[in-house]
Amino acid sequence: MTNGRPTALLLNVGHALDHLFLLIFATAVAAIAAEWGMAWQDLMPYTVGAFVMFGLGSLPAGRLGDLWGRRAMMVVFFLGMGGCGLLIALASGVWWLAAALTLMGVFSSIYHPVGIPMLVQHARNPGFTIGVNGLAGNLGIAIAAILTGFLVKHVGWRAAFAVPGGIALLCGLLFLALVPREETPPAKRPKKSIDLPRAVMARVLLVMTLAAISSSLIFNFTTNGNGQLLAERLRGLIDDPATLGVLLAAVYTVASFAQLVVGKLIDRYPLKWVYLPIVALQVPLFLLAAGAAGWPLYAVVAAFMIFVFGGIPFVDAMIVQYVDDRMRSRVAGIRLAVSFGVSSLAVYLLGPTVKAAGFGTLLTVMAVISAFTTLFVALLPGRLSAAARAPMVAAASTR
Repeated sequence: MTNGRPTALLLNVGHALDHLFLLIFATAVAAIAAEWGMAWQDLMPYTVGAFVMFGLGSLPAGRLGDLWGRRAMMVVFFLGMGGCGLLIALASGVWWLAAALTLMGVFSSIYHPVGIPMLVQHARNPGFTIGVNGLAGNLGIAIAAILTGFLVKHVGWRAAFAVPGGIALLCGLLFLALVPREETPPAKRPKKSIDLPRAVMARVLLVMTLAAISSSLIFNFTTNGNGQLLAERLRGLIDDPATLGVLLAAVYTVASFAQLVVGKLIDRYPLKWVYLPIVALQVPLFLLAAGAAGWPLYAVVAAFMIFVFGGIPFVDAMIVQYVDDRMRSRVAGIRLAVSFGVSSLAVYLLGPTVKAAGFGTLLTVMAVISAFTTLFVALLPGRLSAAARAPMVAAASTR
């Protein structure tokens, strides 16, 4: 099976929907809390189950993707996400909401270990392909900010879940109708990559795991906290939630295009020398944001999100370069289970941390995490471009 335009388009839309669903709650939490007579900080921990399952569910999802089939798993993803969107919209209390969000996390865990390997399995320029896919995912984050803000203001927070739910169900039906069946599950296909030295592979896997954990912490802290950060520090300048949603969407849209540039660079240069400056520059930007307010804060948020989003393609690029396609979903599932399992703590601690210490402390903590990420990336070997490209060239030549 080759990936035609409908398949690639639906896979990229799936990435957008995956991130959109995970960020709806963070944008709508103030409206939900107001309706139920709660503070948003107290309601935020009820979404932690979604992010825990987003990580832990990657293990069985990746295994099923390789052994059963990626097409079938993507159909399950779309239909499951759509059903959960409608279920969340019907929530009548915090525990219903928590259970429905957790179930959504189960289905959302399917996309990354299944959809991305399915997308790049025949790509001639996998770095750029991952960049485009990352752009789609982050546009989903931007759409979540603007669409949720609009629906919350004009229809209500329940519509913010129901409308994307309907879209996901439609995509599931289109995927079932338009994407060809797989002739053979990935695990049973011939091997197409070369073997790398064990020492090299060990270092890559170590960096992959450590960098994935720290970058996932940063991603969850920023994407789940930026809405309330802007609401707090732009108070008096912008108080309308829909306008704040547009401002946040603008940040995410501009920042998302960084992944196209990064994808091109990954195809041409060793990962270390592209990744290292991107994570290093996050440190001073988070420290600047810790003490900023008003429009200067907005400018710094836009700047640090460019580098946060720009760092997203690297772990997937490592998997594509160093792991054979027959087991990419399983390897991706393992790294996602570890990284997102740990980083789900960011979602749980976000509300209590801001409530107790404020956003200044949170942003300082993120600067420290980015500094550790920089140290991890520095462990990557610096001269692996030829060996890294060999598996991709071999895979592309078999098309």
